Amino acid sequence: MQIDGTAAIVTGGASGLGGATAQALAAKGASVFAFDLPAAVANAPEVAGVTYLATDVTDPEQVQASVAEASGAAAPLRIVVNCAGIGPSARILSKKGPHDLGLFRKVIEVNLIGTFNVVTLAAAAIARTEALEHGQRGVVINTASIAAFDGQIGQAAYAASKGGVVGLTLPAARDLASSGIRVVTIAPGIIDTPMLATVSEEFRAALAEGVPFPKRLGKPEEYAGLALSIIDQDYLNGEVIRLDGSLRMAPR
Repeated sequence: MQIDGTAAIVTGGASGLGGATAQALAAKGASVFAFDLPAAVANAPEVAGVTYLATDVTDPEQVQASVAEASGAAAPLRIVVNCAGIGPSARILSKKGPHDLGLFRKVIEVNLIGTFNVVTLAAAAIARTEALEHGQRGVVINTASIAAFDGQIGQAAYAASKGGVVGLTLPAARDLASSGIRVVTIAPGIIDTPMLATVSEEFRAALAEGVPFPKRLGKPEEYAGLALSIIDQDYLNGEVIRLDGSLRMAPR
């Protein structure tokens, strides 16, 4: 599917994986609508072709309004990339006591329910666009994590949420096939995003050393490049792709 002349939604689009993807899509000629929280939008860089919309992905009314703005653009809405997410760490049972249920619920709400909310409302808008060759109308790319398969100590909530995104992939692709919408999930490994900005260089080096090859942290631009490749490959559907340098996480 061609990117040029289309509209695209990128959640978490103000920075990190979403920021890199929004910029990459805009560079290819897409009109990009980057959804993110108000504070992130206020600090987002100005990028030609990217419109920032303050949107909480867990709020159906906010998402519906932002999807309506994106689908009302001059170009047809055909691309959705879900990057919004959070990753707090807590053990099920620690010296502080049992895992806080509210925290677990929040992680599931943002990472899994937020993804599903955007997929559902955006798919309804994409389904109304004119069909292209072979009936295709668009593509949705969701973001899981290798934690969905190799969850570490302290990642119960995060791994469960990302495992849900993995499990959503195939049934979503099957559900949306009749509307000509593909669904593919990327499961990144350790990517050098703002979430790692607060750790020391020594810790970053240790993380990189654990990657079989290449021995470095992944780059947001590499995630964006894979997303663009998925958009281009019309026969790629219902699949989860690991982007991790063949890393398999140890328990801790």
